[in-house]
Amino acid sequence: MEWIAIVAAAVYGAAAGAVLPRAAYRLSVEPGQPWRDSCPQGHPLGGGVRAVLGPAVCGACAGVEGPQGSYRGGREALALVGALVCGGLAAAVGVRPELAVWLLCAPLALLLAAVDLAVMRLPDLLTLPLAVGSAALLGLAALLPGAGGSWRRALAGGLVLAGAFFVLFVISPRAVAFGDVKLALSVGVALGWYGWPVLFAGAFLGFLSAAGYGVALMLTGRARRSSAMAFGPFMVLGAAAGVALGGLAA
Repeated sequence: MEWIAIVAAAVYGAAAGAVLPRAAYRLSVEPGQPWRDSCPQGHPLGGGVRAVLGPAVCGACAGVEGPQGSYRGGREALALVGALVCGGLAAAVGVRPELAVWLLCAPLALLLAAVDLAVMRLPDLLTLPLAVGSAALLGLAALLPGAGGSWRRALAGGLVLAGAFFVLFVISPRAVAFGDVKLALSVGVALGWYGWPVLFAGAFLGFLSAAGYGVALMLTGRARRSSAMAFGPFMVLGAAAGVALGGLAA
């Protein structure tokens, strides 16, 4: 039964990741700029779900902006990461009520990471619904038999981690942006569900992976010590790793 859940989660993750490029393109703008509503050649993206979800491809300018009018790649990478993350979470957590919460939150977290990598921005359009949605869904999961965590501890974890990031933001706004503070709400809720050791481990892994990436950039000459770096993807990575560890231990 568990291997079926793992395969199903991986397929779901791949499908969810494959429809994120268009949303990532639309949301990858500088602060103060409106969300994109057209391709780079000015053709409108249209309305409805198709304007938000799907590959970043414009049929009207096929042959102008690369093969099939593609104006932003990454579909295969997002699908692969989505499959690995969702399949890995299913393998670690097992068939528990909270697995559905992690699978629903994973695409939003992946989209946030993609946007932050592109323009170093974490839009409120994603961070706030993710925080509220994860807290509410875990509250429902806690009512079901077999849940492996604590909802009250999850809420406390979100407040604690967001408070810690807010302090870091006040101390050094260049190192930690306010978007990171808002994302910390969701990360803290997810990690706090499995306990304080998981919260600390996930947060530490996020900082550790960011530090390792920064050192690698400096060693290869692609960044300096004063260079700004997107921290959201590493927060998401730490959250996924922490949740996996918590699921294995629960």
